[in-house]
Amino acid sequence: MSKNPLSTYLSKKFAALCISLLCGFVALGHGQTDCVVGSDTLDTAQPKGMSSQELLQRLISNEDKVQAARSQYTFTQDVLVQTLDGKAVDGQFHQITKISHDDKGKRIENVSFAEQSTLRGIQLSDADLDDIRSFMPWIMTSQQVAQYNVTYAGRQHVDDLDTYVFHVEPKTFEKDRRYFQGRIWVDDRDVEIVKLCGKSVPDVIAKKKKKNEPVELRPTFVSYRQLVDGYWFPAYARVDDTLNFGVQSVHVREIVKFTGYKGTGATTAASRP
Repeated sequence: MSKNPLSTYLSKKFAALCISLLCGFVALGHGQTDCVVGSDTLDTAQPKGMSSQELLQRLISNEDKVQAARSQYTFTQDVLVQTLDGKAVDGQFHQITKISHDDKGKRIENVSFAEQSTLRGIQLSDADLDDIRSFMPWIMTSQQVAQYNVTYAGRQHVDDLDTYVFHVEPKTFEKDRRYFQGRIWVDDRDVEIVKLCGKSVPDVIAKKKKKNEPVELRPTFVSYRQLVDGYWFPAYARVDDTLNFGVQSVHVREIVKFTGYKGTGATTAASRP
């Protein structure tokens, strides 16, 4: 748990969600988020017409293009985090942020709405906010992929799309670094990610001998993309997870929306025909 007051969080750039709580017990998180909703049975056959490694290289090249194109758009990031007691909401955090980029591609964030947090049993930390920015809309670029073992799993029909499925695991864990761990679904025509499900890792577990040491548990999330000018851009992410902090469990629900994509003057050169 961060010791910064809430007003400090609201003034910082909004990014991603991790859940933090002071606790002196070993903690384990049990997810409820359904990663395979809307999916048919996985077909473990190899891709047709290319090797799985060739498919991966094509995916990485296309994800680089998605990253470059998205930096030429403004959009709205709407984050709603709730804690629940049974089926009733007993706490909430809601923030809306306008996202743009400068001429060097640096992200610029302007908060248009932010309510005071009433979350119960948890507090959003800087790492929580970084998950919303970095991992829920995760794009697997050539810079990212070197940090991961990416394993082809097969083909799967998801909603109205035919997709390739890959498992993604960090190769190593460097100090003070966070990574995505989970699955990605790749459209078989455009060869870009259309869905991902997983979490940021590692969790931070307190040692029993240090009772005031913080525990940080990350919830499992599922994210979806939508077509924008021929590219699959992050559009929606959700969490429905119960995080177990030893003697205390907290049910967390979260909805993150990336909406209103609008191209800037430089977008024409980046967009597909």
